[in-house]
Amino acid sequence: MTTSGSPFCAEGCSDFGVIEFAIGVDVTAAFKAAVADVSEWQPLSREVEGQREPTGQQWAEVCFVPSWAATKKDGPSYRFLAIREPLAQAELPDMEAAQLPFPTMRFEEGRYKVFGVVTNRRLPGEEVIHWHRERCGKGEEVHAVMKNDLAGGQLPSGLFGVNAAWWAIVVLAFNLNALMTHLVLPEGWASKRLKALRFALIGVAGRVLGHARQLIVRLAEGHPASSLLLEARSRILGLAPVPTG
Repeated sequence: MTTSGSPFCAEGCSDFGVIEFAIGVDVTAAFKAAVADVSEWQPLSREVEGQREPTGQQWAEVCFVPSWAATKKDGPSYRFLAIREPLAQAELPDMEAAQLPFPTMRFEEGRYKVFGVVTNRRLPGEEVIHWHRERCGKGEEVHAVMKNDLAGGQLPSGLFGVNAAWWAIVVLAFNLNALMTHLVLPEGWASKRLKALRFALIGVAGRVLGHARQLIVRLAEGHPASSLLLEARSRILGLAPVPTG
């Protein structure tokens, strides 16, 4: 999502109402000018094993109203947060900021990387930033998985409805795969791509037998996938709802 989706989330709609969000902001010249007026920065920390540790970054509320947020007199209000991080390496004499792959600004203390977040949440600024970073976070990776691993990038038709159904199946397959890796497979599988699952589980060679109205998969003796499949089946059974009453 980009900042263009902010009004839709903040203004609400009949189906979902107001949607709380925190998304990245384009660090434009106008945003940099607003950041330059900030007089007080707060240290940004993170929790590690129950203790707060500094990240080396700082954050601040920014008084910034872009044109897209000022189109309605009674429109929703937005908060803009800035995060800055000192450059880890010294600048080369002939290097311009425009040559760096990320936005930077020069402050009295030196040159910093600068990032921005816009939100409609009322939480303290540091909590908003941590909540924002708890998103899928790997949005580009998720899109790559759906497009490459699940054939979402190979639309089958020139008809919109057919492609929409295809994409809905891709999203469903992605969610089912995520549920399986998080809830069914042992620890350590949640970060594995679908290709790894194909090699380790889906593409395992075996013999399918039918007996007493049951399907039986027979693997080679001592196959490493045997114990993994048995554990996965046991966890799937554990997800079944227990009758009450």
